[in-house]
Formats: sequence, C-alpha cells, structure tokens
Amino acid sequence: MPDTTDADGLPVGQVSTRLGVTVRALHHWDEIGLARPSLRTAAGYRLYTAGDLERLHRIVVYREIGLGLDRIQAILDDSTADVPGALRAQRTQVAERIDRLQQLGAGLDRMIDAHERGLLLTAEQQAAIFGPQWDPDGPAQARQRWGGTTQWRQYAERSASRGPEELQAIADAVAALDRALGDAMDADVTPGSPEANQLVERHREVFASYFPLTRQMQVCLGRMYEADPAFAAHYDGIRAGLAAWFRQIVDADARAHGIDPDTAIWQ
Repeated sequence: MPDTTDADGLPVGQVSTRLGVTVRALHHWDEIGLARPSLRTAAGYRLYTAGDLERLHRIVVYREIGLGLDRIQAILDDSTADVPGALRAQRTQVAERIDRLQQLGAGLDRMIDAHERGLLLTAEQQAAIFGPQWDPDGPAQARQRWGGTTQWRQYAERSASRGPEELQAIADAVAALDRALGDAMDADVTPGSPEANQLVERHREVFASYFPLTRQMQVCLGRMYEADPAFAAHYDGIRAGLAAWFRQIVDADARAHGIDPDTAIWQ
C-alpha cells in the first residue's frame, strides 16, 4: 500500500516507478481527468497523495484486464456503476480472446509441423490416400531436398490447412491426370497439338494445388521427371517412355509461348 500521506505527496517520477507506468501516461490521465494529483508544489509540480495512489492502483488493475480508459473512469466516478457486471463482461471478452489465441496457437503448431513434415498425416493415412506404393518417407526426403525454397514453404503452408478429404481430392486429380497422359501417349497425340497443350495446361492447374507453377518451372519439372530415377520410374510405370513424352509435350508448349526449353530456369 502507499506509504505517503496527503501532506507529503509523491512526485510524478516516483509514482511512475512505483506503479510501473510511464510519466507520459500519468500526465495523460491528469489531462483527461482520470487521475489528477491532489497537490502541487510551489513551482507547479504534481504531487500524488495516498488517496491518489489508491485510485491509480485501481486504474492500473482495470487497464491490465483490458478495460478502456472511458470505462475505467465511469466505474471509478459513478457511484451507481455496476462494477461486478462490468468485470464479468470483461471476463467474457478475456475468455473469448483466450479461445482465439488457443486456436491461433494450434494453427501455428500445425504450420510448424507442416514445414517440418510436409504432410500432416500418419503413414496409414498416407497409404490410404496415395496407395500402398506410396513412400511415407517421401515428404521428409522432399523437405531435405527442397526445404529451403519458396515453393516448399508454399506447399507446407497449404498442407497445414488441409485434411484427409481435400488431400484425397488432390490425389484423385493427380491420378486422373496420369491416366490421361498415358492414354494420350497411347493415342499418339503429337507434342504441340491442341490435345497435348491442353494436357500441359491441365498439369499446371493440378500442380497449382501444391504451389503456383510457371511455364518455365514446368519445363524444369519435365527435365526432372525424365532424368530423376524416382520420377522416371513413376511415369514409366504408367506407360513405358511416358516421362520422356511428357517432357516433349511440355517443351513444345513452352516454345509456343516464347520460352526456349534449353535455357529455361526455375522462375
């Protein structure tokens, strides 16, 4: 409790230190009539009495629980004010804020997990969605390979908000595209033809579920699908030679859009 008397009030600097509020705040509260010092020195300096400090302590407490200055002044100055009612209302707001912060914390946890794991699914859930041939270590390997890229961050942040149903829909779209590519190759669809270009565009649209894919980036993917043993095995497992054919249709589409596949870079 304050150890001053009405006769020997404390100057504003000591009150600031004692209450943990700034001198500027004390001056502001004085100016708006919320907490005016009862005394002044001969030179005009503010002096706060024990009664002033008691009011200031209440202001600090009310402010810490989130009440606005107008509401605090009404509570302190209106003898008919429903103080318990005001505090209950504030408690409800605090509870709602705590709930929002807990939801935000849970979302941040999912975001962190997504950045570190790629997919927020168990090995069993991954197998159910992507098939028994799916390697559950694939996302971890992808993070090790591409974890420092903008595209990994985009992929991870989208994954954080997706549940099994949405991931299943994406997996179904990818599988349907793979079948369409295989069927088009069987039908001798020519690279650069409207049918081939439509498939290239469809690939970009499906891939956008992970992150935005430019045509130059798509050319780089086509190279990787053909050169990387794991990706080549996937596409050639659908149809023999599909990885090379896919690169051909991507390169032809790129040329039609003024991109030289031989000099395309990841941008």
